Amino acid sequence: MHKSRIRAMREDRDLKQQDIANLLGCSQVCYSYYEIGRREIPIDLLIKLADYYNTSVDYLLYRTDNSTPYPPSATHKRQHNNSN
Repeated sequence: MHKSRIRAMREDRDLKQQDIANLLGCSQVCYSYYEIGRREIPIDLLIKLADYYNTSVDYLLYRTDNSTPYPPSATHKRQHNNSN
């Protein structure tokens, strides 16, 4: 995975690595490894990042250059509504 995209998104928002590490529930060192490619980001954390940045996992993974998130699926909407 290209780590530069998650770094660019973080820096564009003037956030520190520690800010995103707190969001993900990991250490700053662990998050820095995600950014430089020393560790692979687990899918659940990719989803959390995509939701936080209001984009898609595909955008974070360089599968698209379109940063617009996908609309929620009917299943996701039902799960979200049931959790409230």
